[in-house]
Amino acid sequence: MTGHPDLPAPRSTALTAPAPGTIFAGHRIEARIGRGGMGVVYRARHCRLGRTVALKVIAPELLEDASAHERFLEEAVVAAALEHPNVVPVHDAGESGGIAYLAMKYVHGTDLCGAGPLDPVRAAEIVAEVGDALDAMHRAGYVHRDVKPRNVLIARGGHAYLSDFGLARRVTSRCGATRAGHWVGTADYVAPEQIRGRPADARADVYGLGCLLFFALTGRPPYARENLEARLWAHLHEPPPAPSRLCPGIPSAMDGLVARALAKEPADRFASAGELGRCAVRAADGACRSGRIAQPRREIAGAALTEASTVSRQRTVQRGPRAGLTRGAVAVT
Repeated sequence: MTGHPDLPAPRSTALTAPAPGTIFAGHRIEARIGRGGMGVVYRARHCRLGRTVALKVIAPELLEDASAHERFLEEAVVAAALEHPNVVPVHDAGESGGIAYLAMKYVHGTDLCGAGPLDPVRAAEIVAEVGDALDAMHRAGYVHRDVKPRNVLIARGGHAYLSDFGLARRVTSRCGATRAGHWVGTADYVAPEQIRGRPADARADVYGLGCLLFFALTGRPPYARENLEARLWAHLHEPPPAPSRLCPGIPSAMDGLVARALAKEPADRFASAGELGRCAVRAADGACRSGRIAQPRREIAGAALTEASTVSRQRTVQRGPRAGLTRGAVAVT
């Protein structure tokens, strides 16, 4: 018996995720390098162009879920709408053999998650670059909803990239509104309105960026607690902690920036992510000029620093003795 010619063919019930050494969607899979909420990330090489890419493939448990495929591919639509030097570019997207995938720029470096506390100048530079990328995203009508250290990639030359747009949604689609008791995001970096299931706009990303600034300065999230419930309660009710109380050498001006970015009410936060980043840079630079913190060394793992953020600020990114970023290779997770 044959199916109706006007109906789409059913998905195969024997779909399997690609494995290292196999060819998938015109790419040779080399190694698995990460895992995100909806996908597995591989290092792969384009068979015809010879280009190394980060190939994100929908998670094995979602292979038979048609709606999950649609949500997965929405990430490519969001990334394609953003042309910004601090956004990881998407080279290709689609389905191969019924399996959704994204092919993205492969970033040689690390993500921010494994870094120790950064010197204030370097932390501010990274937050400013990510803030610029978020502003571009907001102008395009999208909210990221998952700003966190693992989604910030640092190339070997020091350039920062915002990645993973799997939770991004248009503001006009009541972005972030969920059923009571349900929310989206990452517990250590989620805004109070997301926890409450309310629609999230650009100010939710400002909150996430404030949490990111706190992490970059201290090496820990602002509300580190023993369990999920305690973390969520802290986001909703506890005052923002002061980073200078955890790490000596952080200028006190950073305390005020974190407190404003992590305000419980969205209207009390910075007007934009970019504004938070610029204020952080001014606070760190002012502390350097006044001698309250040391001028950071111009080096990355013993190598001279390259010009990394020429578009947004036309200045050399600097890293200091507390930077702690390691070499390696990372991609979108």
